Amino acid sequence: MQIRLVQDKTTTTLHLAGRFDFNTLSVFHEACDDLPVQADILGVEINFLNVDYLDSSALSVLLMLREKLLAAGKEITLSGARGNVRQVFDIANFNRLFRIV
Repeated sequence: MQIRLVQDKTTTTLHLAGRFDFNTLSVFHEACDDLPVQADILGVEINFLNVDYLDSSALSVLLMLREKLLAAGKEITLSGARGNVRQVFDIANFNRLFRIV
């Protein structure tokens, strides 16, 4: 998986590409480790437009990141999910926990 970070004044967007699964968790962790403690960031958007697969370990990591960000007073948004990725979010009822656009 490849991750490109784009930061504007108050939001960091992570543009993901490829497979988001157990084998790529370390890449995601590295990109997200500092997000909860960055004072100038009010929200994080994770863009799934170019993600073609994710598994349950990816869902688990997203839930953990959500908890860390909420504890730090930051918002999290999932965007661009389509096809199988969107279907996984729907089945997991992520719309109850995340803002999905």
